[in-house]
Amino acid sequence: MKAMVFHGPGRRSWQDVPDPEPVDPTDAVVRVTAATICGTDLHILKGDVPEVEPGRVLGHEAVGVVEQVGAAVTGIKPGDRVLVSCISTCGRCSYCRTGVYGQCLGGGGWVLGHTVDGTHAEYLRVPFADTSTHLLPDGVGDAAAVMLSDILPTAYEVGVLNGQVRPGQTVVVVGAGPIGLAAVETARLFSPGHVVAVDLAAPRLEAAKQFGADVTVDAAEDVEAVVAELTGGLGADVAIEAVGVPETFELCTRLIRPGGRVANVGVHGKPATLHLEQLWIRNATITTGLVDTISTPTLLKMLADGRLDADRFATHHFALDEFDLAYDVFARSAETGALKVVLTR
Repeated sequence: MKAMVFHGPGRRSWQDVPDPEPVDPTDAVVRVTAATICGTDLHILKGDVPEVEPGRVLGHEAVGVVEQVGAAVTGIKPGDRVLVSCISTCGRCSYCRTGVYGQCLGGGGWVLGHTVDGTHAEYLRVPFADTSTHLLPDGVGDAAAVMLSDILPTAYEVGVLNGQVRPGQTVVVVGAGPIGLAAVETARLFSPGHVVAVDLAAPRLEAAKQFGADVTVDAAEDVEAVVAELTGGLGADVAIEAVGVPETFELCTRLIRPGGRVANVGVHGKPATLHLEQLWIRNATITTGLVDTISTPTLLKMLADGRLDADRFATHHFALDEFDLAYDVFARSAETGALKVVLTR
Protein backbone atom coordinates (compact mmCIF):
# COMPACT_ATOMS: atom_id res chain seq x y z
CA MET A 1 0.00 0.00 0.00
CA LYS A 2 0.93 3.69 -0.12
CA ALA A 3 1.58 5.72 3.03
CA MET A 4 3.10 9.03 4.12
CA VAL A 5 6.35 8.17 5.87
CA PHE A 6 8.43 10.39 8.17
CA HIS A 7 12.16 10.37 7.38
CA GLY A 8 13.44 12.82 9.96
CA PRO A 9 12.91 16.57 10.48
CA GLY A 10 11.73 18.24 7.29
CA ARG A 11 11.57 15.02 5.28
CA ARG A 12 8.57 12.90 4.31
CA SER A 13 7.49 10.80 1.33
CA TRP A 14 4.36 9.13 -0.06
CA GLN A 15 5.72 5.66 -0.73
CA ASP A 16 5.10 1.94 -0.82
CA VAL A 17 5.04 0.19 2.57
CA PRO A 18 3.87 -3.31 3.59
CA ASP A 19 0.14 -3.81 4.05
CA PRO A 20 -0.78 -3.90 7.74
CA GLU A 21 -1.88 -7.12 9.41
CA PRO A 22 -3.34 -7.74 12.88
CA VAL A 23 -0.51 -8.22 15.37
CA ASP A 24 -2.55 -8.74 18.51
CA PRO A 25 -5.97 -10.40 18.82
CA THR A 26 -7.44 -7.02 19.83
CA ASP A 27 -6.34 -5.37 16.55
CA ALA A 28 -8.36 -4.48 13.48
CA VAL A 29 -7.32 -3.43 9.99
CA VAL A 30 -9.28 -0.49 8.59
CA ARG A 31 -9.43 0.69 4.98
CA VAL A 32 -9.00 4.44 5.27
CA THR A 33 -11.77 6.37 3.48
CA ALA A 34 -11.00 9.81 4.97
CA ALA A 35 -8.08 11.32 6.81
CA THR A 36 -6.93 14.76 7.84
CA ILE A 37 -3.66 16.41 8.84
CA CYS A 38 -3.09 17.84 12.31
CA GLY A 39 -0.84 20.63 13.52
CA THR A 40 0.88 17.94 15.58
CA ASP A 41 1.96 16.26 12.34
CA LEU A 42 3.66 19.52 11.38
CA HIS A 43 5.33 19.63 14.81
CA ILE A 44 6.64 16.11 14.16
CA LEU A 45 8.05 17.18 10.82
CA LYS A 46 9.79 20.11 12.51
CA GLY A 47 11.47 17.70 14.93
CA ASP A 48 9.45 18.81 17.96
CA VAL A 49 8.41 15.24 18.86
CA PRO A 50 11.66 13.26 19.07
CA GLU A 51 9.88 10.01 20.02
CA VAL A 52 8.72 9.70 16.40
CA GLU A 53 11.36 7.65 14.63
CA PRO A 54 12.28 7.82 10.93
CA GLY A 55 10.25 5.26 8.99
CA ARG A 56 7.05 5.92 10.93
CA VAL A 57 3.79 6.35 8.99
CA LEU A 58 2.34 9.70 10.05
CA GLY A 59 -1.19 10.63 11.11
CA HIS A 60 -3.66 9.93 13.90
CA GLU A 61 -7.07 10.94 12.45
CA ALA A 62 -9.17 8.77 10.16
CA VAL A 63 -12.52 7.33 9.19
CA GLY A 64 -12.70 4.03 7.43
CA VAL A 65 -14.28 0.64 6.82
CA VAL A 66 -13.24 -2.38 8.86
CA GLU A 67 -11.48 -4.95 6.66
CA GLN A 68 -10.24 -7.48 9.19
CA VAL A 69 -10.49 -8.05 12.94
CA GLY A 70 -8.44 -10.03 15.44
CA ALA A 71 -9.86 -13.01 17.28
CA ALA A 72 -10.65 -11.01 20.43
CA VAL A 73 -12.53 -8.18 18.70
CA THR A 74 -16.26 -8.42 19.31
CA GLY A 75 -17.64 -4.87 18.99
CA ILE A 76 -16.94 -4.25 15.31
CA LYS A 77 -16.85 -6.48 12.25
CA PRO A 78 -15.71 -6.33 8.61
CA GLY A 79 -17.83 -3.89 6.66
CA ASP A 80 -18.53 -1.58 9.61
CA ARG A 81 -17.87 2.12 9.08
CA VAL A 82 -15.90 3.53 12.00
CA LEU A 83 -14.27 6.62 13.39
CA VAL A 84 -10.70 5.90 14.47
CA SER A 85 -9.83 7.79 17.63
CA CYS A 86 -6.49 9.58 17.90
CA ILE A 87 -6.15 7.94 21.33
CA SER A 88 -5.98 4.18 21.75
CA THR A 89 -7.19 2.68 25.02
CA CYS A 90 -6.48 -0.74 26.46
CA GLY A 91 -9.56 -0.38 28.70
CA ARG A 92 -7.91 -2.31 31.55
CA CYS A 93 -5.18 -0.23 33.18
CA SER A 94 -5.76 2.11 36.12
CA TYR A 95 -5.84 5.20 33.90
CA CYS A 96 -8.25 3.73 31.36
CA ARG A 97 -10.56 2.55 34.14
CA THR A 98 -10.93 6.18 35.24
CA GLY A 99 -11.36 7.54 31.70
CA VAL A 100 -7.85 8.99 31.38
CA TYR A 101 -7.16 7.16 28.14
CA GLY A 102 -4.39 9.51 27.04
CA GLN A 103 -2.17 8.14 29.82
CA CYS A 104 -2.92 4.47 29.10
CA LEU A 105 -0.35 2.13 30.67
CA GLY A 106 -1.38 -0.93 28.63
CA GLY A 107 0.07 0.04 25.27
CA GLY A 108 -2.42 2.73 24.29
CA GLY A 109 -2.52 6.50 24.60
CA TRP A 110 -1.32 8.55 21.65
CA VAL A 111 0.35 5.80 19.66
CA LEU A 112 -0.96 6.24 16.08
CA GLY A 113 1.57 8.17 14.02
CA HIS A 114 3.70 8.44 17.15
CA THR A 115 5.00 5.06 18.31
CA VAL A 116 3.09 2.86 15.82
CA ASP A 117 2.20 3.48 12.19
CA GLY A 118 -0.56 6.00 11.69
CA THR A 119 -3.53 6.95 9.56
CA HIS A 120 -1.92 8.66 6.55
CA ALA A 121 -2.10 5.50 4.54
CA GLU A 122 -4.47 3.42 2.46
CA TYR A 123 -4.88 0.89 5.28
CA LEU A 124 -4.35 1.11 9.02
CA ARG A 125 -3.80 -1.29 11.90
CA VAL A 126 -5.87 -0.10 14.87
CA PRO A 127 -4.73 -1.38 18.27
CA PHE A 128 -7.43 -2.11 20.88
CA ALA A 129 -10.04 -1.84 18.15
CA ASP A 130 -13.10 -2.42 20.35
CA THR A 131 -12.29 0.51 22.63
CA SER A 132 -10.50 2.79 20.16
CA THR A 133 -13.07 3.04 17.36
CA HIS A 134 -16.63 4.36 17.20
CA LEU A 135 -19.37 3.05 14.91
CA LEU A 136 -20.64 5.85 12.67
CA PRO A 137 -24.33 6.58 12.04
CA ASP A 138 -25.36 6.47 8.38
CA GLY A 139 -26.23 10.17 8.32
CA VAL A 140 -22.79 11.39 9.41
CA GLY A 141 -20.42 12.07 6.50
CA ASP A 142 -16.74 11.21 6.46
CA ALA A 143 -15.50 14.83 6.32
CA ALA A 144 -17.48 15.78 9.41
CA ALA A 145 -16.76 12.57 11.31
CA VAL A 146 -12.99 12.80 10.91
CA MET A 147 -13.04 16.07 12.88
CA LEU A 148 -14.03 13.97 15.90
CA SER A 149 -10.84 11.92 15.67
CA ASP A 150 -8.91 14.70 17.37
CA ILE A 151 -9.64 18.43 17.11
CA LEU A 152 -13.15 18.57 18.56
CA PRO A 153 -12.56 16.29 21.58
CA THR A 154 -9.15 17.91 22.14
CA ALA A 155 -10.50 21.45 22.15
CA TYR A 156 -13.52 20.44 24.21
CA GLU A 157 -11.72 18.39 26.86
CA VAL A 158 -8.31 20.04 27.16
CA GLY A 159 -9.56 23.57 26.50
CA VAL A 160 -13.19 24.04 27.47
CA LEU A 161 -13.65 21.38 30.16
CA ASN A 162 -10.21 21.86 31.75
CA GLY A 163 -10.85 25.60 31.63
CA GLN A 164 -14.16 25.02 33.43
CA VAL A 165 -16.04 27.41 31.14
CA ARG A 166 -19.28 28.53 32.75
CA PRO A 167 -22.29 30.65 31.71
CA GLY A 168 -21.63 34.37 31.60
CA GLN A 169 -17.85 34.09 31.68
CA THR A 170 -15.32 35.79 29.43
CA VAL A 171 -13.32 33.22 27.49
CA VAL A 172 -10.28 34.18 25.40
CA VAL A 173 -9.02 31.71 22.82
CA VAL A 174 -5.48 32.54 21.73
CA GLY A 175 -4.94 31.01 18.30
CA ALA A 176 -7.73 30.67 15.75
CA GLY A 177 -6.45 27.63 13.93
CA PRO A 178 -8.51 24.42 13.84
CA ILE A 179 -8.09 23.67 17.57
CA GLY A 180 -8.81 27.27 18.51
CA LEU A 181 -11.92 27.36 16.35
CA ALA A 182 -13.08 24.06 17.85
CA ALA A 183 -12.58 25.61 21.29
CA VAL A 184 -14.67 28.62 20.22
CA GLU A 185 -17.46 26.37 18.96
CA THR A 186 -17.55 24.07 21.99
CA ALA A 187 -17.17 26.92 24.50
CA ARG A 188 -20.45 28.32 23.13
CA LEU A 189 -22.18 25.18 24.43
CA PHE A 190 -21.82 26.65 27.96
CA SER A 191 -23.31 30.10 27.16
CA PRO A 192 -20.31 32.28 28.05
CA GLY A 193 -20.81 36.02 28.17
CA HIS A 194 -18.04 36.71 25.66
CA VAL A 195 -15.81 34.54 23.50
CA VAL A 196 -12.74 36.44 22.32
CA ALA A 197 -10.54 35.03 19.54
CA VAL A 198 -6.95 36.23 19.09
CA ASP A 199 -4.82 35.56 16.03
CA LEU A 200 -2.40 37.25 13.63
CA ALA A 201 -4.20 36.18 10.45
CA ALA A 202 -7.24 38.18 9.36
CA PRO A 203 -8.88 35.20 7.55
CA ARG A 204 -8.71 33.13 10.74
CA LEU A 205 -10.23 35.93 12.78
CA GLU A 206 -13.04 36.12 10.23
CA ALA A 207 -13.49 32.35 10.52
CA ALA A 208 -13.63 32.72 14.32
CA LYS A 209 -16.66 34.97 13.94
CA GLN A 210 -18.40 32.26 11.92
CA PHE A 211 -17.61 29.70 14.64
CA GLY A 212 -19.09 31.87 17.39
CA ALA A 213 -16.54 34.42 18.60
CA ASP A 214 -18.25 37.72 19.36
CA VAL A 215 -14.97 39.64 19.72
CA THR A 216 -11.85 39.19 17.58
CA VAL A 217 -8.45 40.78 18.22
CA ASP A 218 -5.40 40.99 15.99
CA ALA A 219 -2.49 39.61 18.03
CA ALA A 220 -0.39 42.58 16.89
CA GLU A 221 -2.67 44.85 18.92
CA ASP A 222 -2.61 45.34 22.70
CA VAL A 223 -4.62 42.23 23.51
CA GLU A 224 -4.37 42.77 27.25
CA ALA A 225 -5.90 46.23 26.94
CA VAL A 226 -8.80 44.94 24.81
CA VAL A 227 -9.59 42.16 27.29
CA ALA A 228 -9.26 44.53 30.25
CA GLU A 229 -11.71 46.97 28.69
CA LEU A 230 -14.16 44.18 27.97
CA THR A 231 -14.03 42.88 31.55
CA GLY A 232 -13.96 46.07 33.61
CA GLY A 233 -10.24 45.72 34.19
CA LEU A 234 -10.42 42.24 35.72
CA GLY A 235 -9.30 40.04 32.82
CA ALA A 236 -10.69 36.85 31.38
CA ASP A 237 -12.15 34.03 33.44
CA VAL A 238 -10.56 31.49 31.08
CA ALA A 239 -7.74 31.77 28.55
CA ILE A 240 -7.28 28.83 26.17
CA GLU A 241 -3.82 28.54 24.60
CA ALA A 242 -4.20 26.97 21.15
CA VAL A 243 -0.90 27.77 19.44
CA GLY A 244 2.00 26.10 21.25
CA VAL A 245 4.69 28.80 21.41
CA PRO A 246 6.11 30.49 24.53
CA GLU A 247 4.77 33.93 23.66
CA THR A 248 1.14 32.81 23.43
CA PHE A 249 1.31 30.79 26.65
CA GLU A 250 2.82 33.74 28.51
CA LEU A 251 0.16 36.03 27.01
CA CYS A 252 -2.58 33.74 28.35
CA THR A 253 -1.15 33.99 31.88
CA ARG A 254 -1.37 37.79 31.63
CA LEU A 255 -4.92 37.79 30.29
CA ILE A 256 -6.65 36.03 33.18
CA ARG A 257 -8.20 37.70 36.19
CA PRO A 258 -7.43 36.70 39.81
CA GLY A 259 -8.87 33.22 40.19
CA GLY A 260 -8.77 32.70 36.43
CA ARG A 261 -7.68 29.63 34.52
CA VAL A 262 -5.25 29.02 31.68
CA ALA A 263 -6.05 25.85 29.74
CA ASN A 264 -3.06 24.98 27.58
CA VAL A 265 -3.95 22.93 24.49
CA GLY A 266 -1.06 23.82 22.17
CA VAL A 267 1.81 21.41 21.52
CA HIS A 268 4.99 23.11 22.72
CA GLY A 269 8.42 22.41 21.28
CA LYS A 270 10.28 25.00 23.39
CA PRO A 271 10.25 26.02 27.07
CA ALA A 272 8.02 28.89 28.18
CA THR A 273 8.69 31.19 31.11
CA LEU A 274 6.30 30.76 34.02
CA HIS A 275 6.13 34.08 35.87
CA LEU A 276 5.35 32.75 39.32
CA GLU A 277 6.58 36.02 40.80
CA GLN A 278 3.39 37.54 39.36
CA LEU A 279 1.03 34.55 39.41
CA TRP A 280 1.53 33.18 42.92
CA ILE A 281 -0.71 35.78 44.53
CA ARG A 282 -3.45 35.73 41.88
CA ASN A 283 -4.99 32.29 42.55
CA ALA A 284 -4.21 31.29 38.99
CA THR A 285 -4.84 27.75 37.77
CA ILE A 286 -2.89 26.39 34.81
CA THR A 287 -3.88 23.08 33.23
CA THR A 288 -2.21 21.02 30.55
CA GLY A 289 -3.26 17.78 29.01
CA LEU A 290 -3.38 15.24 26.26
CA VAL A 291 -6.90 14.54 25.05
CA ASP A 292 -8.53 11.40 26.47
CA THR A 293 -11.36 11.28 23.87
CA ILE A 294 -13.80 10.30 26.60
CA SER A 295 -16.16 12.93 25.16
CA THR A 296 -16.17 11.45 21.65
CA PRO A 297 -19.48 9.51 22.04
CA THR A 298 -21.20 12.67 23.30
CA LEU A 299 -19.77 14.80 20.51
CA LEU A 300 -20.70 12.17 17.93
CA LYS A 301 -24.29 12.18 19.17
CA MET A 302 -24.37 15.97 19.00
CA LEU A 303 -22.99 15.82 15.47
CA ALA A 304 -25.62 13.29 14.41
CA ASP A 305 -28.34 15.43 16.01
CA GLY A 306 -27.20 18.58 14.20
CA ARG A 307 -25.93 20.31 17.36
CA LEU A 308 -22.35 20.59 16.06
CA ASP A 309 -21.24 21.81 12.64
CA ALA A 310 -18.04 19.92 11.87
CA ASP A 311 -18.19 20.12 8.07
CA ARG A 312 -17.11 23.77 8.07
CA PHE A 313 -13.66 22.85 9.37
CA ALA A 314 -12.94 21.12 6.05
CA THR A 315 -11.85 23.97 3.78
CA HIS A 316 -9.72 21.96 1.32
CA HIS A 317 -10.41 18.53 -0.16
CA PHE A 318 -7.97 16.14 -1.83
CA ALA A 319 -7.84 12.58 -3.06
CA LEU A 320 -6.14 10.14 -0.72
CA ASP A 321 -3.11 9.88 -2.99
CA GLU A 322 -2.55 13.67 -2.87
CA PHE A 323 -1.02 13.70 0.60
CA ASP A 324 2.10 15.58 -0.55
CA LEU A 325 0.01 18.42 -1.93
CA ALA A 326 -2.29 18.40 1.11
CA TYR A 327 0.67 18.69 3.49
CA ASP A 328 2.02 21.65 1.51
CA VAL A 329 -1.35 23.42 1.53
CA PHE A 330 -1.89 22.79 5.24
CA ALA A 331 1.64 23.89 6.18
CA ARG A 332 1.07 27.21 4.35
CA SER A 333 -2.30 27.83 5.96
CA ALA A 334 -1.63 31.54 6.45
CA GLU A 335 -1.41 31.85 2.65
CA THR A 336 -3.91 29.18 1.60
CA GLY A 337 -6.59 29.82 4.21
CA ALA A 338 -6.67 26.11 5.07
CA LEU A 339 -8.33 25.18 8.34
CA LYS A 340 -8.45 21.40 7.88
CA VAL A 341 -7.58 19.49 4.75
CA VAL A 342 -9.56 16.30 4.16
CA LEU A 343 -8.32 13.46 1.98
CA THR A 344 -10.83 10.89 0.77
CA ARG A 345 -10.97 7.86 -1.48
